[in-house]
Amino acid sequence: MKKIITIVLTTSLLSFPVISGLANENQGHNNSSSLEGSKDLAPVSTVVAREASSKEEVVYGTLNSDGTLTEIYVVNMLEVIEPGLIIDHGNYTSVKNLTDLSEIKNVDGTVQFDAPSGLFYYQGNLEEAELPWDIDISYRLDGQEISSDELAGETGRLELAINTAKNDRGNSIFYENYTLQISCTLDTKNINIIDAVDANIAKVGKKRQVTYTVMPDSDGSFRLTADVTDFEMEGININAIPLSMVIDGFDVDEMTGEMRTLSDAIAEINKGVSELNNGVTELNNGVQKLRNGSGEYNNGIREISRSSAEVIEASALIEGALAQVHRELSGAPDLDLSDLAELPAGLSQMAKGLSEAGDGLLQLHGGFSEAFNALDEAMNKIPAATLSEEEIQQLYASGADPETVGHLIEVYTAAQTAKGTYNAVKQAFSTTEEVLKEVGGALHEMSGHLSGIANEVGAGMANMEGLDGLKKLEEGLAQLSANYGEFHSGLVSYTNGVGKLADAYAEIHSGIGELADGTTALESGVNELADGTDELADATSDLPDQLQEEVDAMLAEFDKSDFDPVSFVSPDNRNVEYVQFILKTEAIEIPDDKSAAVEEEEEPSFWQRLKKLFS
Repeated sequence: MKKIITIVLTTSLLSFPVISGLANENQGHNNSSSLEGSKDLAPVSTVVAREASSKEEVVYGTLNSDGTLTEIYVVNMLEVIEPGLIIDHGNYTSVKNLTDLSEIKNVDGTVQFDAPSGLFYYQGNLEEAELPWDIDISYRLDGQEISSDELAGETGRLELAINTAKNDRGNSIFYENYTLQISCTLDTKNINIIDAVDANIAKVGKKRQVTYTVMPDSDGSFRLTADVTDFEMEGININAIPLSMVIDGFDVDEMTGEMRTLSDAIAEINKGVSELNNGVTELNNGVQKLRNGSGEYNNGIREISRSSAEVIEASALIEGALAQVHRELSGAPDLDLSDLAELPAGLSQMAKGLSEAGDGLLQLHGGFSEAFNALDEAMNKIPAATLSEEEIQQLYASGADPETVGHLIEVYTAAQTAKGTYNAVKQAFSTTEEVLKEVGGALHEMSGHLSGIANEVGAGMANMEGLDGLKKLEEGLAQLSANYGEFHSGLVSYTNGVGKLADAYAEIHSGIGELADGTTALESGVNELADGTDELADATSDLPDQLQEEVDAMLAEFDKSDFDPVSFVSPDNRNVEYVQFILKTEAIEIPDDKSAAVEEEEEPSFWQRLKKLFS
């Protein structure tokens, strides 16, 4: 904002009409009317002198190249409504009428003259005066400090430093209420500007005008770096005017409108992040349920896989025992059949074990289905990828906090990655759910078959009588042995499948665990992001009002509309309407002996020789 005001000030100061030409034009005019040191002269008339209706002062100062003051005078412009004897105040060493040939007197700190109606100009020279500012100008060539006299005609890397500060010996009211404009005019034929921070640079033909601005009640520190050849430079101009004339009616409506757009955009971002946070929380809850259900299923299938060898071994023993009983019954009619009584109980116990295993798988299927459905619902709530790279870059360029935007993009990318991963493995989850249901049903079916066989064997043994019963038992056992062989083959295939499923599902469960860890981290990150965007939205909700308040505060700081002009030369002067300072340093020029050495290389032209005759 201060940069904007600086530009406005620079434009205003550049366009401000300076009346130095009037002073210079009239400085040698009417020397006969200038009465320097005429303090012992009698008054012009006995008429009572009065002050002019209004008064303006332009303070001209000549500075050394280092900024120290060498000469100062004031051009006074007075508006006279009624002609007559006018009195003005100022401790001038000499005065000069710049308007006409009439007499003007300088007596004991007062200036008296007869003036017609209209504007009256006179110049007053000051010997002892203090400017409101301390001005320090220094030079370094190729890193070494150098005086302006030594700098003329040199070549190298120039560093020009200009510093302004309050002069405690001067009138502070000007320091507190006036803006300084410092202008350097540089010729591009021998000066190439490298760096001029905080400067406004304007083209003036083949020259460049570098302008710095110092706000009221402020110190200035400026650095200009340039490559120079045969260095010369015009004097540095330093002008000072009241600030109030350039910041009245400063309009920030356009900026506050842009701030409102930014504030609304941040609010929308915060709303979207809040919705994303809720969705990610649901997603993480679903994935955690999936991991728990998957862990139970993984433990169960691995336990079944580890028990498969025992089941196969027990089934093989049953198959062998049935075959052996059948052989012995068929070849040896006089057998002790008391051990067969334990067969139905063994078959029933095995059927019970298969039924419990089936119940466990079906229960696991229920938990897995619930977790899978929760995951599927959470994943479907994640919107499909819609942001383009261009839109992402626009988000970075919106002015929002880059760290917050970065978190938002990371969360967006992670959510899309999770959704893509889920879509890729969704079929495996669905297949696992179906296998759990089918295997559980198959175990219940096998359990039913074994229970039926046990019941039949028990009933057969209870009803068997003598050899006829033994014959029937033999036939039943033969049929049982044959059927059990098929059952045993199916059981072997089933356990082999369970083993492969357990090995394969271990990897699936590991992936689900990584997914759960990722969604937990994602939820934590999105929570932090949501907190950040919420805080950002709160902080920027009244951004336009904050901007307006800041602008108003800054304008109030520099608003000098209540400033009443005072005279630079004397506090006794009243009706002062305006005071301006026009200061200029001496130019840095190549001495004549150096110039002659350079010009010896070129033959002077006819016009140059002719001009030299009259110089």
